[in-house]
Amino acid sequence: MLLKDKVCIVTGAARGIGEAIAIKLAENGAHIAFTYVSNSSAEKAAALEQKLTGMGVQAKSYQSNAGDFAACEAFVGDVVKTFGTVDVCVNNAGISKDNLLLRLSPEQWDDVMNTNLKSVFNMTKQVIRPMMKAKAGSIINMSSIVGVRGNAGQSSYAASKAGIIGFTKSIALELGSRNIRCNAIAPGFVETDMTHYLKEGSGADEFLKKIPLGRFGRAEEIADATLFLASNMSSYITGQVLSVCGGLNI
Repeated sequence: MLLKDKVCIVTGAARGIGEAIAIKLAENGAHIAFTYVSNSSAEKAAALEQKLTGMGVQAKSYQSNAGDFAACEAFVGDVVKTFGTVDVCVNNAGISKDNLLLRLSPEQWDDVMNTNLKSVFNMTKQVIRPMMKAKAGSIINMSSIVGVRGNAGQSSYAASKAGIIGFTKSIALELGSRNIRCNAIAPGFVETDMTHYLKEGSGADEFLKKIPLGRFGRAEEIADATLFLASNMSSYITGQVLSVCGGLNI
């Protein structure tokens, strides 16, 4: 129970990595407030909320767009009112709209930046107030190995995830004196809805050969890393990027 009675926010948690993180934190005693954005995810969000409360913790789902500053302000305000504070914030919401730069539209670029990068600013701006009041907190931003090394056809995604790394390091410097830690996780290629195409093409086996561990990651493995950075096991770690990529970044 590494997070017993801690209040944790997880954005984009209706499925995939976000869902795995919410479950892992709840398993360790955390109360969970999580977001989803689309109407199509409402049923999954309701099921996750029920699953989390069945684990003996408080849980509440919110339909909220992390890329919208006013929505984040309202969301965090309600979390503080309902749960009392915010101890951990996991900025996980993200999308990809992959295309070669020649074909990438300005609208696609803006959508990725708003959802992936602006959302981290929006949420962090809101959660640092209760954290500063408590003189403690952990902010965990979901970057990507693509933000570290780049990838052809993913310039917008790579730029957004690289921006998260720079933001993370800066916030760690700003808030360290307040005992608020800020770290990033850079997942490699994890088996989710966003990466299903990697296993469908004829080049899938060649792609796997580039990963020293020889397989794609699991969402639960990213959740384990998140638990580490959320808990006191990482109490002397801030401003770092933890690559969970099977060795792809060696």
